Amino acid sequence: MNKPRINMYAGIHKALRNFMSDTQARLSRTDAADNDDLQGALAQVRELLSMMRKHLQHEHDFVHPAMNARRRGSAQVAEGDHDHHDWAIDKLLALCDHCASAIGAARFQHLDHLHLQLSVFVGENLVHMNLEETEHNAVLWACYSDEELHAIHERILAVIPPEEMQATMRWMIPALNPAERAGMLLGMRAGMPPPVFEGVLAMARSLISERDAAKLDAALAAPPALAA
Repeated sequence: MNKPRINMYAGIHKALRNFMSDTQARLSRTDAADNDDLQGALAQVRELLSMMRKHLQHEHDFVHPAMNARRRGSAQVAEGDHDHHDWAIDKLLALCDHCASAIGAARFQHLDHLHLQLSVFVGENLVHMNLEETEHNAVLWACYSDEELHAIHERILAVIPPEEMQATMRWMIPALNPAERAGMLLGMRAGMPPPVFEGVLAMARSLISERDAAKLDAALAAPPALAA
């Protein structure tokens, strides 16, 4: 059986899908008459849009140049999508502001409109991420070795500040399957001081079920050959 190629999109896209679906569901059940409920939901929408914009920037700065360097124009479609997504984020942020400041019946109308527009945004991003995980990965795997892809991924991680990484882990850890989760935590353990890793591990355990936590603990306790 061939070893799977490095997929830079897999983990972060699972995190974003998880965050988008949770936010869309939360917004759909938000009570416009309950100010605390509304403001909490709007805060989550804004947090999601901030993470989405940062993700677009990381791909623009690192992944697309790598693709275009070895296959000219291979990222062109995605770059156009990113321009549209950037515009859509601005639009959604403006809708959040309108919803937050509206009163009476207008608040319900703005909330309904925001929910519908966020649904469109989520749908467009799901299609876009499929493009990246199929067509983009085909280009990256044809043009780069796994060692080179790992280096590109490490350059992305190096520019992500701790607070952004922590926010991403909040949505990524529960979205991964047990093998993916264990592999990520094993990699973190190898590169972190023990006290820092224990904090990450505690956060991971708090985000998953007892059953998944037991699987994670077993993988972390296994000898290296078995854990792999």
